[in-house]
Amino acid sequence: MALAIVGILPITMPIDYGSYFAFLLAASALVLSPGPDTVLIIRNTLSSGKTVGLATVAGIQMGLVVHTLLAVAGVSLLIVSSAWLFRMVAILGACYLGYLGVQHFLHPSLIHVEPSSRQSRLLHYKAFRDALITNLLNPKVILLFLALLPGFVQPERGHTSLQLILLALGLLVINLVWQTPIALAANTFRQIITQPQIQRWISHTTGGILLVFAGLILWEHVFHQA
Repeated sequence: MALAIVGILPITMPIDYGSYFAFLLAASALVLSPGPDTVLIIRNTLSSGKTVGLATVAGIQMGLVVHTLLAVAGVSLLIVSSAWLFRMVAILGACYLGYLGVQHFLHPSLIHVEPSSRQSRLLHYKAFRDALITNLLNPKVILLFLALLPGFVQPERGHTSLQLILLALGLLVINLVWQTPIALAANTFRQIITQPQIQRWISHTTGGILLVFAGLILWEHVFHQA
């Protein structure tokens, strides 16, 4: 896959091919590690179907696009350079994950059977919104754009903004290649689940996992540094 991406890039691209390939390998290792994004994709697909799961994937990719624009504009560097500001972003992200986790316990996501067109639009919008906000407030993603991407930028080759965009584009492609099959696989599994007890168990389990992620973020960026 990485070779295919490199192959379609222009010969005169401002990044060394070897460095770009190394970045794709490093980014793949990070993307394949489970995180809140993966949990949201599985949860939304199981409860609401394939298209809602794909809307979640789209929300995550939109988050990456925003991160890319912020990185190019230097805003992300400002956030990371300020310990207080970065900590606030981490706390907001943890709180939002915690909110989503609690909602899974208060309102278990049972399978929606043939929702109305209005309900369907709301489900797609909510899935996209939750995924976008979760990705934007995820400290791991912020650090990825500020710790991983700059390490592969080569200022001596010029066009640093274009280099950041090309690196982020490779990351986005890896995300799509990895996360889209997750949504499709979860949709296949969804067709097997019919008992409300199982559905509630899945909803509570995913809610618990999101709460764990929220707790880990708070521990890492608040209590551990206190």
